[in-house]
Amino acid sequence: MLGEGIIKGMAETARNFFGSYHDADRMTTVQFPEDRIPAKENARNFPFLVFDGEDPAKGLRCVACQICEKECPPKCIYIVKDTVKKPDYIGKLQFQPRVFDIDVSVCMSCQICVEVCPFEAIKMDTDYEFGTADRFGGLLLNKQRLAKPNTYYRKIHATEAAEVDERLAAEKAKAEAKAKADAEAKARAAATAAAAKATPTPVVSPTAPAIAPAPAK
Repeated sequence: MLGEGIIKGMAETARNFFGSYHDADRMTTVQFPEDRIPAKENARNFPFLVFDGEDPAKGLRCVACQICEKECPPKCIYIVKDTVKKPDYIGKLQFQPRVFDIDVSVCMSCQICVEVCPFEAIKMDTDYEFGTADRFGGLLLNKQRLAKPNTYYRKIHATEAAEVDERLAAEKAKAEAKAKADAEAKARAAATAAAAKATPTPVVSPTAPAIAPAPAK
């Protein structure tokens, strides 16, 4: 039939148009910004830094290894490593970035920085409202603006964050078990050495050499 495709297309358009007024699955628009559609779990926009605990200055997972800076295709990440190690949220001495900037006006949301990070320190955010009159300074995010707690990460990427937390907990337990085993081995070695030192060495009295009888003449 001539024009059958056009008729089917118009019917589909009409079905979507009228259905958008009463069918919840077809209500694709909302009264923004008063109403907002929650972002999908796999949505991603720009990176952010994850920190554990309550203090971002101590709990930042980033150790300033600079892998993400080197692998970033548009070169929008700038890192300066601190000169001294500082205690993290569990008290372990760790290097941290003194400067960590991301220019989101250049970032292309490729997620390569997330994929190459060995410390699960950088993840993709779902926030997209970065409107600003300052095109350069307003879109250059520093460490303070990039740092967000792990609770936020679990909120926007629940499934992925649960897998990461489980893996990090397993690695932490393994490291603690190894440290405990090493400490026990050192303690046993020290105890053995102390016991050996405390045991007196038996003194052997020197015996006079036997005098061989003179040969008979």
